[in-house]
Amino acid sequence: MNHAAKILYMFGGQIAVPVVFRGPAGGGAQLSAQHSHSLESWYAHIPGLKVVTPATPADAKGMLKTAIRDNNTVIFMEHAKLYSTRGEVPEGDYTVPFGVADVKREGRDVTIIAYSQPVLLALHAAEKLAETEGIECEVIDLRSLQPLDMDTVLRSIRKTHRAVVVHEDHRNVGFGAEVVARIQEFAFDELDAPVLRVASADVPIPYARNLERAAFPSEEDIIRAVKRVLA
Repeated sequence: MNHAAKILYMFGGQIAVPVVFRGPAGGGAQLSAQHSHSLESWYAHIPGLKVVTPATPADAKGMLKTAIRDNNTVIFMEHAKLYSTRGEVPEGDYTVPFGVADVKREGRDVTIIAYSQPVLLALHAAEKLAETEGIECEVIDLRSLQPLDMDTVLRSIRKTHRAVVVHEDHRNVGFGAEVVARIQEFAFDELDAPVLRVASADVPIPYARNLERAAFPSEEDIIRAVKRVLA
């Protein structure tokens, strides 16, 4: 995959490797340490490789069509828990572009940035915060990590002035760290509080159900982080 992603550059655009690698990612189904990790930060580190992480059925269909028609190498990461997700999907032929984040929920108080299955966690947490605390969170689904749409993220932060980044990748050197770094670099003066991350614990994912739950980010973790940035 590393080599395929660089062929177009190495041959001056004369040869391409328009391959789509599809594969399950993430955990939560008691598949233990071998089959429960999120490795998107590894792939996003390869120049030339496009990394796609849809969270909804509609985005999955549209982005897979985009991937197939792309002249570059694409890895299409499908969270295992999303295979049973239901949602409205437009009929007919359509595509969803890479590098265009989607505001899944508008809000004024805090920006929550997520991708893949944690987008659903963020939306549930945002609804609970609105109902119980009157806190209105804006939820942004990155949808693709390479290319990465920071313009949408920065526009939201200029409105809310607070941010929480959520991902299932491990906290240590996870992709969220890159998002936080870019927020600090390009919108530091807009922030009223430090940007917080909600991520998986830096441990091999356990098999035992209770330990597995403790290792992964939860709605409650997101709610606590939102309250911290507002404190």
